[in-house]
Amino acid sequence: MIYQGKSLSAQLLEDGIVELKFDAQGSVNKFDQTTFEEFRAVVVAINNCSDAKGVMVTSGKSTFIVGADITEFLESFNQPEDTLTAWAKSASDVFDSFEDIQLPTIAAINGIALGGGCEMTLVCDYRVADTNAVIGLPEVKLGLMPGFGGTVRLPRVIGFDNAATWMSTGKAFKPAAALAQGTLDAVVAPEDLRASAINMLKLAINGKLDWRAKRQPKLEPLSLSETELIMSSTTCKGMIAAKAGKHYPAPIVMINTLIAAAKLDRTGAMAAENAGFAKLAKTDAATAQIGLFMADQVIKGKAKKAGKLATKVVKKAAVLGAGIMGGGIAYQSAYKGTPIIMKDINDQALDLGLTTASGILTKQVERGRMNAKKMAGVLNNITPSLSYDSVKDVDIVVEAVVENPKVKGMVLAEVEGVISEDAILTSNTSTISIDLLAQSVKRPENFCGMHFFNPVNKMPLVEVIRGKDTSNETVAAVVAYAAKMGKSPIVVNDCPGFYVNRVLFPYFAGFSLLVLEGADFVAVDKVMEKQFGWPMGPAFLLDVVGVDTANHCTGVMSDGFPTRMQKLENDPVSTLYGQERFGQKNGKGFYDHIKDKRGRPMKVAAPVAYELFAANCSEKKDFSSEEIIARLMIPMVNEVVRCLEEGVVDTAAEADMGLIYGIGFPPFRGGAIRYLETLGLDNFIAMADKYAHLGEIYQVTDGLREMAKAGKSYFTTDVKSA
Repeated sequence: MIYQGKSLSAQLLEDGIVELKFDAQGSVNKFDQTTFEEFRAVVVAINNCSDAKGVMVTSGKSTFIVGADITEFLESFNQPEDTLTAWAKSASDVFDSFEDIQLPTIAAINGIALGGGCEMTLVCDYRVADTNAVIGLPEVKLGLMPGFGGTVRLPRVIGFDNAATWMSTGKAFKPAAALAQGTLDAVVAPEDLRASAINMLKLAINGKLDWRAKRQPKLEPLSLSETELIMSSTTCKGMIAAKAGKHYPAPIVMINTLIAAAKLDRTGAMAAENAGFAKLAKTDAATAQIGLFMADQVIKGKAKKAGKLATKVVKKAAVLGAGIMGGGIAYQSAYKGTPIIMKDINDQALDLGLTTASGILTKQVERGRMNAKKMAGVLNNITPSLSYDSVKDVDIVVEAVVENPKVKGMVLAEVEGVISEDAILTSNTSTISIDLLAQSVKRPENFCGMHFFNPVNKMPLVEVIRGKDTSNETVAAVVAYAAKMGKSPIVVNDCPGFYVNRVLFPYFAGFSLLVLEGADFVAVDKVMEKQFGWPMGPAFLLDVVGVDTANHCTGVMSDGFPTRMQKLENDPVSTLYGQERFGQKNGKGFYDHIKDKRGRPMKVAAPVAYELFAANCSEKKDFSSEEIIARLMIPMVNEVVRCLEEGVVDTAAEADMGLIYGIGFPPFRGGAIRYLETLGLDNFIAMADKYAHLGEIYQVTDGLREMAKAGKSYFTTDVKSA
C-alpha cells in the first residue's frame, strides 16, 4: 500500500499500475476538506513511488464522485473576494499537481461523475466509463462555475462550443453522448470497466498510446483563431442571454472566463477560473441557489426518513374525481409505478381524466422522451371506474372532487365506508380546512390533506396538510407516497389557505391596493416579471389561476383572517368576477386571451378591464419599480414569517422551497426568507414601516423585530411560538 487515508488509498498493482481509489467513509465519494488533504498527500506518495508506471483512478462506491461538498465550503464563501480567489487556487493546484505526475493516468468511471467528480476525470489523460455513467459540470445550477479546472480542461478536450454548452446548461450527459463529443475515450459494460481501464493504461505505459501528446493540449492555449473565437463567443453569449437572462450571472461570467483564458496556457487560464469562481461565489444569486440546493436536500431527507417510518406502504391508489386535476394525479401516480383507480360518477368525466393523462404522455412521445410501449404501460396503470367497489382494496385515496366542503365531506364519508380500516384517506383541497373535512370521517387519524398544484405533471410541490387528529403514521405514509410520485412534499399544519395560498393572497391584496390607487396592471406585471423575476406578474397569474377561484379564495382568507385579510371594497378581482371575466378559462380577465396568426395563445390587456376599474380606482398613476416590488412583496414576506412563527411550516428551508416549487418564486432570489435575509432584516423592517399605514399585511411581527435586533437568521433559528 503506497497510501492509506480515510477517503483515499493508493495501492501498487502488477505491472507498475497504481490504483488510486476514492472510497470515503460515507455513502458516496465527494470532495470535502478531508479528501482534499488526502489528495495532496497521495500525489506526493505516487511521485515518490519509484516502481509506479501508471495511475488508474477508481471508486470503491457504486458511483464515481458526486462532486464537491458544498456544505463544507460555504463558510469559505464568506471570505473577501481576494481571499476566496486564493482559496480557489489552492484547491485547483491539487488537481494540477495530479495532472503533472509524469506517468500516464486513466479514470475508470462508474456511475455519477459530476462537478468535482467530472473535473477529476478531466485531469486524467484517458477516461473510460461504464454504460451506467453520468458525467457533467452542473455548477451553474448553484450560481457558480467549475472551480477545479473544469473551465480550463473541458474546452481543450471537446472544443470551446461544446464545453460552453456543457457548463452553461449544467446538463448531465450519458456515456454515448459524452463519447461522441470526445469527453470519454471508451464506454464499456460495467463488468468490463476495470479490465478495460487497465488494458488501456498498459498500452500507454508500453508506448502504444502517446499519453504525453494526449495531455499536452490541456497545458496550452486553445487552438482557435481570433475569428473562430469571436464567432463562438458571440453565439454562446447570445444563447445565454436568451435563456438565462440578467438575473443569473454565472453563465455569462463563465463564458467570459473561457474567452479570456482561450489564449492562455494552463497557469494563466487557471488564474482566470480562480478569479471567476470567487466573483460568482460572492453573488446573491449563488447564495440563493446554493441555499435552494441545501433546502431541497432538507425536503428529500425528510421524505426519505418518512419512507423509513411509514408503517403503511402504498402499492395501489385511487383518485376520486376524474377532471383535469384528477387526471393529472392519476397520470403522475401511474407514471411513477403506482397503479391507480380513477373513479367518478359519469363516463364523460372519466373520459376527460383519461384524455388529460394521455395528452401528457403523447407530448412526451412526440418529444422523444418516451416510447409508445412505455406510454401504453402507464395508461394500463390507470383503471377508470364508476363504482366504489373498485377502490375497496387500495392503500390510499386522493379525493379530488369540486372545491365544496359539503360535496367533499359526503364523498369522503362514502369512500371511507368502502376502503379497509387501515387505508389512508386524503383530500386534494386548496382552501378547505382539513379539520372541517375530518368531521365527515370516522377515522380522522387516517385522514390528511394532499394539496397538488396545477398542472400536476409540471408542479413539483405537494402540501401534506396535518389535521389536529392526523397520526404521524398517516403523515409519514403520505409524504412517502408523494415522494414516490416524484414530488417534493412539505408538511404543513391546517389553517386557512394552508401555507402556499395563505402567503400568496396577501401578495394579491397588495396588487389590488396598487390598482385601486391608479397603478396600471400591465406595468405592475412587467416590473414583477422583468425586474423581480416572477414567471408571471400578479394580473396574469390571477387570470391563469382563475379569477373565480381567486375570488372564492379571497373570501376564505377573509373569513380566516378577518382583520388582516379582509375583503377589499371594490377589489378589482371581485369586479372582474362580477362581470364573469374568469381569466384564461373563458378567455377574458385582466387580459383578453386570444391566439396569434400561428394559433399560439397570447394575451392583450383588456380595454373592458380598464373601463371596469375606472369607476372605482383613482386616476392613473405611475409607481416606481422599487415601490411596486415593495408593495407586493412585503405582505408575502410578512405572512411567511407568521407561518414560521405559528409553526404552520416547520423550517425556513421548507418555507422557501414551498414557494419555489408551488408558485414559481424566482429561484435566483432563493425564496421569501432568503430574499428577506439578502435585503437584511433591518432594511426590510424599515421598508415595511414606510407602508405600515396601509394595513396589517404591511406590519411586521414583533418576532421579526426581535430577530433583527438579535442578529439571528431564520435558517439557523427555530422561531415557532410557544
